[in-house]
Amino acid sequence: MSVNILSVDDSLPMRSIIQKDIRASGFGIPNFYQASNGNEAMKILKNQWMDIVITDYNMPDMNGLELIEEMKKDDIFKTIPVLVISTEGSLQKAQEFIDKGAAGYIKKPFTPEMIKQKLTEILGEMKYDEDTENGNENLDF
Repeated sequence: MSVNILSVDDSLPMRSIIQKDIRASGFGIPNFYQASNGNEAMKILKNQWMDIVITDYNMPDMNGLELIEEMKKDDIFKTIPVLVISTEGSLQKAQEFIDKGAAGYIKKPFTPEMIKQKLTEILGEMKYDEDTENGNENLDF
């Protein structure tokens, strides 16, 4: 099974690391979308379904917490789980993300195993399939 992922971080290298780590963790992601802040993320969400949004906290224009709040205002977007990956490491800040509706939290720096664990908790167990990666889903009915 493959998933549509939106990675929201003002750092292009960090978005690349997240994408690489998700692929290394075994999740098929033929559609990996990227935004540099919450405003860009909302524009993408209005045009493309996402299975999960992975966001940083500290970003210009609209930070990760504001993005979660904005998503929760919409009947469709509020159903999309949000995973926060941030340098904000206090328990208080992590709890604030969860209280606002985040499905999970990972503190930077992170490992592919940490991402796999959180994605599995949020989305369920996924099996990596090279055919899915290439857009050739083999469906068994």
